Amino acid sequence: MINVRLVIALVLAGSGCLFMLLAGVGLLRMPDFLTRMHASSKAATLGAALVVAAVAIALWDGAVALRALLVSMFLLITAPVAAHAIARAGYISGVPLAEETVVDELAGRYDRDTHELAGTAAGPSEAP
Repeated sequence: MINVRLVIALVLAGSGCLFMLLAGVGLLRMPDFLTRMHASSKAATLGAALVVAAVAIALWDGAVALRALLVSMFLLITAPVAAHAIARAGYISGVPLAEETVVDELAGRYDRDTHELAGTAAGPSEAP
């Protein structure tokens, strides 16, 4: 007889592996640093969370499920923040954008000496 719980775990693990594979393909196919960061951080985070969920379902233990939940929450909170920090460091250090990049919203607004954006400090009197 087919164990439904293990089939669900297999589907989750397979989906997670597929997302992590797509993250790797994104690293190879994307043209510049920032788009590579975007592709890898989003897909790899979701893939890892799905694999952790598959482990929790396959083992079917409350302690493992709690740990899996905590690990997934940690990944979902820290991975995007870390990717943003790395991408910002790359932009600040002058990593070139791809030729296909149409819009650079920080060009001319970011002060590399003070690390501040021009025109973003809108106080209550400046709000529309």
